[in-house]
Amino acid sequence: MEKTNFIDYIRVFCKSGHGGAGSRHFARTKFNPKAGPDGGDGGRGGHIILRGNAQLWTLLHLRYYKNVIASDGQGGDKNLCTGADGQDIIIEVPLGTVAFDEETGEKEIEILHDGQQEIWLKGGRGGLGNKHFATATNQAPEYAQPGEDGVEGWKYLELKVLADVGLVGFPNAGKSTLLSVITAAKPKIADYAFTTITPQLGMVPYRDNRSFCIADLPGIIEGAAEGKGLGHRFLRHIERNSVLLFLIPADSQDHRKEFEILLNELEEYNPEMLQKDFVIAVSKSDMLDDELKAAIRAEMPSEYPLVFISSVLQQGLTELKDLLWQTLNAGK
Repeated sequence: MEKTNFIDYIRVFCKSGHGGAGSRHFARTKFNPKAGPDGGDGGRGGHIILRGNAQLWTLLHLRYYKNVIASDGQGGDKNLCTGADGQDIIIEVPLGTVAFDEETGEKEIEILHDGQQEIWLKGGRGGLGNKHFATATNQAPEYAQPGEDGVEGWKYLELKVLADVGLVGFPNAGKSTLLSVITAAKPKIADYAFTTITPQLGMVPYRDNRSFCIADLPGIIEGAAEGKGLGHRFLRHIERNSVLLFLIPADSQDHRKEFEILLNELEEYNPEMLQKDFVIAVSKSDMLDDELKAAIRAEMPSEYPLVFISSVLQQGLTELKDLLWQTLNAGK
């Protein structure tokens, strides 16, 4: 597999800071050698925090950051002095990052906005000093709380690409060619399967200086929902797309069957994907005459909008952009 700077999965061991212990100190002054307890509280252990950064597009910077360990809080001191809190660790991640616990598989945090800051692992609370435990019947408590333990465990981060439109199709359906024509993106294009092995993003310029984001995603194969081909590594990126653009090549042996296989793989992976808006584009349509176009249109599902395009000859692209824009903004 070719080397890539696009990293969308990171596994990491995390440990937040231990809380500092409370102090058991007793005040002794020149004129009052038994002034009573004055032990301060311990400081809080350091948090591990995730923060969204719109300038990042990959988890590459975390690739060798395998252990994230926050510092412990300091113990309390005399004169009711509270110990210093442990230093927080802030991990900057691209928008669309989801944090999971490896043991339970539970989703813990989702970062969707620039500057969004969420505590991932809380630091342990500092213990109370002995001053808090003084009572009328126990004016010299020898007890102070220890700090609470931090949280530790194996976690993982997944990046799910944020794009308005996701290109869905079998390998070699013409997705990369389309992206290169309607955006300024320069994806790798070649005549073999899985030319695209990582998501490629591009901005599509539209009328009146408007634009929308489109993602060329690695091709689906039958069985992708069970992990075949690029499997789950690809399918999770589709979850965030508002509209899915199904690209069916004109030279396909069975256009309807190809569309149904793609649809089935999405449903097997996550049935909620079928609630998205779908648009169908028949690529390489420069090889079709009007009679063949009519035949293809008749065999495809009538409930989804369909357009014929040719990326090489740039035919039907304006109609496709209009259709995608209308679908994206329907109901707004």
